[in-house]
This record gives sequence, structure tokens and C-alpha cells, in this order.
Amino acid sequence: MGAAWLCLHLWEHYSFTQDGAFLKRSYETMKEAAQFFLDFLIEDAQGQLVTSPSVSPENRYMLPNGESGTLCCGPAMDSQILHELFSACVDASLILGVDEAFRSELSEALRKLPPIRVGQYGQIQEWLEDYEEQDPGHRHISQLFALHPGTQISPDRMPEWAAAARATLERRLAHGGGHTGWSRAWIINFWARLADGEQAWFHVKELLRKSTLPNLLDNHPPFQIDGNFGGAAGIAEMLLQSHEGVIRLLPALPAAWPSGRVKGLKARGGFEIDIAWEKSELVQESVRTTRAGEIRIRAKQPVRIEDAAGNPVSHRCLQDAISFSGSASSCYRVLLEA
Repeated sequence: MGAAWLCLHLWEHYSFTQDGAFLKRSYETMKEAAQFFLDFLIEDAQGQLVTSPSVSPENRYMLPNGESGTLCCGPAMDSQILHELFSACVDASLILGVDEAFRSELSEALRKLPPIRVGQYGQIQEWLEDYEEQDPGHRHISQLFALHPGTQISPDRMPEWAAAARATLERRLAHGGGHTGWSRAWIINFWARLADGEQAWFHVKELLRKSTLPNLLDNHPPFQIDGNFGGAAGIAEMLLQSHEGVIRLLPALPAAWPSGRVKGLKARGGFEIDIAWEKSELVQESVRTTRAGEIRIRAKQPVRIEDAAGNPVSHRCLQDAISFSGSASSCYRVLLEA
């Protein structure tokens, strides 16, 4: 699954930069990865397309007779990664105006991937079968790829899956999960995507307290950079999210950060964001654009929009956000409405 996951970074780079030339160069690599899996996937007895043989990374399941195993068909993480890859290839082909037949093939395959399932403990299932785990507190939480960095699990769009993701995290943690730095970093990002700032902040502190050396390097013996990069990514995810087509401000702000500011965060769509807040409420946001187009922002309070000269910018109020048209290479201010 490595090539599929790595190709998602190509798509994410385009999503953040809107660099069409980069997407055109990268599309063939993404397409080849998708083609491989179209050949590799098999149809199971239920008509689903599954990877086989495969594993759920480093975790073991228990069979009713007491034996344990790793080999399986269609673990959740595989299907979730392929959902993201196939969807990215479909979107890229539409943007580039190419491969209509291949796009249709991918769309059909997407419909046949195993859906996310909720298991006996209210958790996201890790395997096609609702197996018992040999280690309920395992450091990997692979079945939540669809929550982060994937996009299928959303508290707004799929609240039942989000509740199951929360149950998955709570079960892992209750059995000792998160005991390595990189695993803790994943947990920070998961809680941030669930918009739970208090849990995210608790695990930021645990990452620093239990898994960080005096020189601030992650201490998973002897050292893994995952905890450093992942922890920083989690903090950014607490302050800004943009994976659902809308810029979401302070989505997982903990009470311990009542006032603050952050500069230079990148958002998908080709935007650079500065945010200032006081008393846990947005005071001002600056949006710098690289291209012309619609800008959608979700904020918890009523806001007004100004251009760089202080002139008001008209905007539309949508169900879940505000929307306005931005010019290329421009700066806009989003201010808390008095």
C-alpha cells in the first residue's frame, strides 16, 4: 500500500498549492498506482473489491478457537487509502480534462470498495470480520486513516462514523494505547479532526511529557522523527482545517489557549492564513491568496470581510460557512463582527 499512500502526498501538494503544472506532472504517477490496484483487487463473495492477501499494520486478531493471525482480506486501512487514491485520481482527471474512461472505471471501483463498518464495541472495524484484538491497546490505530489524513469520517457529514471513531480511540487508550511518540502524534491529529480540543491538548502534553527528549526529539528508541512532525501537524490541525473544501478556524481550540495568534498556516485551495483570537473567540483572520476563486470560511461567530485597503467585501452566508470571491495574489481580513 506504500505507493498508494505516497501518491496521496502528490495530490495534497496540489491541493495546498493549486499548481496545475505540478498536477499534470504527478497525475501519471497517481494513475499508475491506481492501475496497479485495479489489477490487484479481487472480488469477494459479497461482490466487494478487496486487497488480498494483506494485513492491518502490526496488529493481530483472535479467532474463536483462540488462535491469532495477521493475514487477511481487505483490512479497513487498505480500503480507506484506496478510497482516497481513487477519489484523488477522479478529481485530478476532471481538473486536467483527461481519461474519461479511466475515471469511470475508478468511480465504479469506488462503489465496490468495502464500506466503513461499526463493530461490537461501537468502534470502527479494523478488519472485514469483527474480530477480537489480541492487543486492544495496540499503538497502531490504522482503521482511523479515514479520519486523518483521510476525509471519509467527518463529525458534520457522518456523525455516526465520527462517534465510532471516538469509541475506537477511547477503547485503545483505555487499554494503554499511545505509548510511543509517533502513536501519540496520530492520536493528537485524530482528536483534532473530531474537534475535541481538550483531548487533543491532553495528548500534546503527554507527547511532550512522556515521549520527548530534552533536545525536543521524539524518543521512540532510539529516535523517530514521526513524533516531531506528527505532533506539529496535530497542533496545526487544532488551529486550522481545510480538508472538507472549507477553511475551518480554531476547530479544536482548548481552554488552555484562551488567547493567541498563529501566522503562515497553509490551507488547501492555495491560501495562507494568519489567525488571532482572544477569550477563545476569533478576533481576526488574514487570508492571502495565490489564485482567484471562491473562498469559503467557517467561523463560530459572525464576521465581516475587508480587503487590504479596509474596504468591505460582500459575502454570502451558506448553511455552514461564508463565501466570497477572492482575486489572485490578494489579502483579505476576516474580522469578528461587533
